[in-house]
Amino acid sequence: MIRPALRLHAPAAPAPARPAATVLFVRDGVDGLQVLMTRRSTQARFAPGAYVFPGGVIEAADQRAAHTGEWDTVAHVAPDAAVAPAASADAATRAAQLAALREAFEEVGVLLARDAHGRWVDDATLAPLQRHAPLLPQCAQHGLRLALDDVHWLARWVTDRDLPRRFDVAFFVAPMPPQQTPRSDDREQFAPVWVTPAEALQQHARGTLPMVYPTVRTLERLRPYASAAALLAACRGQPGPQWTSCPRAGWLNGQEARFMEHDPPFGELALTCPDGQLAHTLDWRHDAPVALARHLRRLTAPNAGVMTGPGTNSYLVGEPDTGYLVIDPGPDDAAHIQRLFDACAGDIRAIVCTHSHPDHAPAARPLQRLCAERGQGTPAVLGLPSAPTARPDSRFTPDRALADGETLVLHGADGAPRHTLRVLHTPGHTANHLCLLLQEDALLFSGDQILNGSTTVIDPPDGDMGEYLTSLDRLEQVCAQWGVAFILPAHGHVLGDFPRSADCPGSPEHGGARAAIARLRAHRLAREAKVARALQVAPDGDLDTWVRLAYDDVAPALWPVAKRSLLAHVEHLRRRASARP
Repeated sequence: MIRPALRLHAPAAPAPARPAATVLFVRDGVDGLQVLMTRRSTQARFAPGAYVFPGGVIEAADQRAAHTGEWDTVAHVAPDAAVAPAASADAATRAAQLAALREAFEEVGVLLARDAHGRWVDDATLAPLQRHAPLLPQCAQHGLRLALDDVHWLARWVTDRDLPRRFDVAFFVAPMPPQQTPRSDDREQFAPVWVTPAEALQQHARGTLPMVYPTVRTLERLRPYASAAALLAACRGQPGPQWTSCPRAGWLNGQEARFMEHDPPFGELALTCPDGQLAHTLDWRHDAPVALARHLRRLTAPNAGVMTGPGTNSYLVGEPDTGYLVIDPGPDDAAHIQRLFDACAGDIRAIVCTHSHPDHAPAARPLQRLCAERGQGTPAVLGLPSAPTARPDSRFTPDRALADGETLVLHGADGAPRHTLRVLHTPGHTANHLCLLLQEDALLFSGDQILNGSTTVIDPPDGDMGEYLTSLDRLEQVCAQWGVAFILPAHGHVLGDFPRSADCPGSPEHGGARAAIARLRAHRLAREAKVARALQVAPDGDLDTWVRLAYDDVAPALWPVAKRSLLAHVEHLRRRASARP
């Protein structure tokens, strides 16, 4: 993590998250899966006027009943009733299920319970029950048993760290009892409505169905299910949530925007605003550097495109008293070069190129000359020379070739080492590719080896799939050794997420760097498996034949680029086959 003194924002402890639970009652309508939603009171303190699923906070009585077994009124059920035995569940899950069903009965009058003969209770059976009186004693009195075993885990949402009122909410799904009619209490909830996930999302987009962020993202996850039975089958027997999320917020296009852990901007928000401060702007800028820490800025070159995304990220490491090291100066663009010089006040100690592609290295010499012309000295251009396999537009010769494992150090005014960058030779994308580890903060600059939002192209002969996979394994080991949580790619936002912490107990055990590498490696191996199947199906085919089979999930417009990595996979598979005894 960033050294505390170099963070952009002072620590700010998020508000504690209160345990809560909600239940999504589902059924099949004419258009398939429908879910029950209601509108919150416009006077509510949290999400006023928003459409939500029924639910609320987990009360002490819910927790007590879960621990004592008071919830299980099966003793009141007739001996011949067709009631399934209670499935095992931990007390915390039982308490959340109890809270969700209790709140649903209070808010919309729906009670997921069975009678003494194991039948779903109907409206007539519910008529004597008081919705705002203690529920379990009433169930015991009338011989009803809450059907907790029909309440299945879906998700866990922890309210964003920047909000003053926060909840840690268990999301469950359950079948709607067939002979009950939702009726709002007109106190907390109003206007119950059955709606398909697609309809709800369309109405939200039109502004006619206001919803909070977790509701929207949950409905997006439900949209692919064709029926209630399909959704319930997918959730039945799950020991815990299918996903857990504590979103992060930033500014995008002048508005607040929120992101889940798998969204590309999430890692950058975790790096810049670890305590959830709503302070970081995510819009891509080419006119000025974006601060990621007090000693780390990113200036994105104005070379956006299909292969470069929003542009090449040039990183500036250092402070006024240490001077600066520029990583990946980018294309030979005079305005970008001038901005790099100005951002460092000309005090550039070294220029490092992660590799020699034309969107990374050409600005190195012009930036070096500009420093010399302005009387700022001549910073060395560092990196690895391009191999003979490099294309003509990727020829590169540094002033000095960096050695694998060596360190580049920026010293403070007192002469003490301040920022140490360790060189890691990582061939694969190109033969001369390298990454850099900022040791004091455990930050990995990945060049094109790891990107955010896409996978890098492996273009033989300079690119090699076997070396690429080996380099990924090495980077994963480096991340494990140094505790790297964040990766700074040459294209796209910072990758990573926040380690497990008190403000989001369900977050991953380790930072997102290793997880990102694992996902990338799994993607490559899955693609290689498809390539292997394509070779089996069409052994006498060519790249045009194989790309249609192995990249059938990729837009045909991208197949010309995909064929480069396809060739790398084919060569890797053939080398492996020839190496077998």
